[in-house]
Amino acid sequence: MSKLMAFEEPVVKLREKIDELKTIAVEADVDMSGEIEKLETRLTQLEQSLYANMEPWNRVQVARHPQRPTTLDYIERIFDDFIELHGDRSFKDDEAIVGGIASFNGQPITIIGHQRGKTTKENIRRNFGMPHPEGYRKALRLMQQAEKFKRPIICFIDTKGAYPGKAAEERGQSEAIARNLFEMAGFKVPIISIVIGEGGSGGALALGVANKIFMLENSTYSVISPEGAASILWKDASYAKQAAEAMKITAPDLKQLGVIDGIIPEVAGGAHKNVDQQASTMKEYIVDTLVHLNSLSVEQLIDERYAKYKNIGQFIE
Repeated sequence: MSKLMAFEEPVVKLREKIDELKTIAVEADVDMSGEIEKLETRLTQLEQSLYANMEPWNRVQVARHPQRPTTLDYIERIFDDFIELHGDRSFKDDEAIVGGIASFNGQPITIIGHQRGKTTKENIRRNFGMPHPEGYRKALRLMQQAEKFKRPIICFIDTKGAYPGKAAEERGQSEAIARNLFEMAGFKVPIISIVIGEGGSGGALALGVANKIFMLENSTYSVISPEGAASILWKDASYAKQAAEAMKITAPDLKQLGVIDGIIPEVAGGAHKNVDQQASTMKEYIVDTLVHLNSLSVEQLIDERYAKYKNIGQFIE
């Protein structure tokens, strides 16, 4: 039950009732197909209504689901011959960021993404997907390598934010993030960024200066978490639900505001319900986007990226 989101409770209860009726029908050798069919129709309608009209806080919960697919889950299903590369050649390898080279429909590409864990042990190893500065420096090293060999860059964003600890600040956390923003703005290769879970603060933006930015339907992208915003605005983190609504952090809101370029639909209930299907849908978006970006000249790629963020800045002002 710990993996059940509160708003899903009516669906789960109805599904349990259907399973119970099926068991009774088999054990008692009674034909209950009519009743079961009606309940299944009702279940379908309930699921469609629930997942089609999710509130911002519901989407935050889905984005944080402990079984939500990670960067490595998508790499395994979308790309071929992935070779992970490690380290920033300065301090150490930060496992909160994974990256390397792979083949995508026969084209060499570079993949970089935040990586969370699904168990306590793995989350500790991955620092709960919150990178230190060496993680961002590793990402930048791989992006510079991609530019040298003219490989498109695909970034997967999924972090609460960069790690805010004392050691990270001592090693230049803010500089590492700022350097990524600066360098990504001028890269001469196509860059695609996809928010697959939580996109939090500068830790997310450090992989987000791209030609095209997409969000999964139930992901979030914001300068601060709803709890953090609530603590500042109302001095009470329990107002997180209201903050999520006010901040406009969901994919539909950000598409309307022009911050992102598109929304990748999720399977009903969230990407964790069917990872293979979700990866297949994501692959279609990447294919179409790369076809467009590969047709552009270097000057067009840089100009398009510049115009994109200039327009966002003007809108915010």
